[in-house]
Amino acid sequence: MSVTRIASVGDAEALADQVRANRAFLAPWEPARSDAYFTVEGQRAVLEDNLDAYARGSMVPLVIVDEDDRPIGRVNINNIVRGAFQSAALGYWVSESHNGRGIASAAVAEAVELAFGKLGLHRLQAETLPHNTASQRVLARNGFQPFAVAPSYLKIAGEWRDHILYHRINPS
Repeated sequence: MSVTRIASVGDAEALADQVRANRAFLAPWEPARSDAYFTVEGQRAVLEDNLDAYARGSMVPLVIVDEDDRPIGRVNINNIVRGAFQSAALGYWVSESHNGRGIASAAVAEAVELAFGKLGLHRLQAETLPHNTASQRVLARNGFQPFAVAPSYLKIAGEWRDHILYHRINPS
């Protein structure tokens, strides 16, 4: 059974519920967010932007869903670059209530299959904070390998933070 599907604007209310319920849980791993982000309107705007990027071929916005097709997280294939690079970045989160059940690992596996299959990408990259061992395990389970540490890479929780960079090369 698939744990991901393409996001839709109709997911805005459920995702707003999830980001509100998981605000404290996700805060250490994400950029600082305005209060508007946690509203239905804020999630609708995010989804509309994501779906516009999807239509242009620069990202694939996915929702992670439970057995009843309710959104419980997100996984995105971001910043798709074609030409000689054929690469993209992967980002994901799953709700605290569904954390530790292998759902993030399954969602990343589906995103990798899509990226290397239908999208025909050569490489995927993902980043984690050095102390985010849970996310590092998800990446390792999916064949990603660390290749660098990037100092002050992303502004997370209001501060510039170092990140470990991971990648996976398409074997075919």
